[in-house]
Amino acid sequence: MPRSPIKFEAKLKVKSGDTVKVLAGKDAGKTGVISKVYPKTGKILVEGINFVTKHQKAQPTPADPNPTGGKVVVEVPILASKVALVNANGEATRVRSQVIDGKKVRVAVKGGQVI
Repeated sequence: MPRSPIKFEAKLKVKSGDTVKVLAGKDAGKTGVISKVYPKTGKILVEGINFVTKHQKAQPTPADPNPTGGKVVVEVPILASKVALVNANGEATRVRSQVIDGKKVRVAVKGGQVI
């Protein structure tokens, strides 16, 4: 029986545009900016992280009857649990929410800066 994709209904603590540091995997220690968030699967797409080589077959179309296939390097999403937000000092930190001046904001646990 094929497994269904992982369903995450919990809210992710990262948003697109955040700078994150990879904690686990082949790119551990690298930092990048989140370009897209996939909340239903709990994954994020980080610029410059998690490249894979995809073997692409040539698909002829009416506009291009003789296309070329081959190996294509693409970025793929990683689990949001494998990254941590980076604070102003450049170190990985957890995030908590806090109400400041009547607004709910995200605050770095290390350093206490508003993100």
